[in-house]
Amino acid sequence: MNEVKNILNDTLVLLFNLVLKTEEKFLHQVGCKDLSINEIHVIEAIGKNENPTMGPVAAELSVTLRTLTTSVNNLEKKEYVLRKRGVKDRRMVFLSLTEKGQKIYDLHREFHDDMINQIVNNLNKSEEQALMKGLSNLIDYFMTNYK
Repeated sequence: MNEVKNILNDTLVLLFNLVLKTEEKFLHQVGCKDLSINEIHVIEAIGKNENPTMGPVAAELSVTLRTLTTSVNNLEKKEYVLRKRGVKDRRMVFLSLTEKGQKIYDLHREFHDDMINQIVNNLNKSEEQALMKGLSNLIDYFMTNYK
């Protein structure tokens, strides 16, 4: 690998680890010590969709229904998520956030909004476009090779 590729690789690894650690630290600072990062992402997937069911949430998170069920069971016990069976079709399981879950969802969104604002506030239009192109290439790589 050439020097630029080495730097890019090291930067991406560092960035990934920093985002996870910073997210975890932020959530603990706001009093959310009983949730894992994975549980936060389940809350996010539920919160950003209206009346989601288990299947689409599992697909969005790229996990099996069994894995999501385990997470939802834990989040239900911790009183962050509510599960409700469909009236017409009892096989359908609808998910929603409790007030406690909605608070965490809002705090998590605020964290991400602040992070994105800090990034784009210091970029001009051509730098924004270059960043978007690079991130799009990265997403395409993962979607093509690992989805």
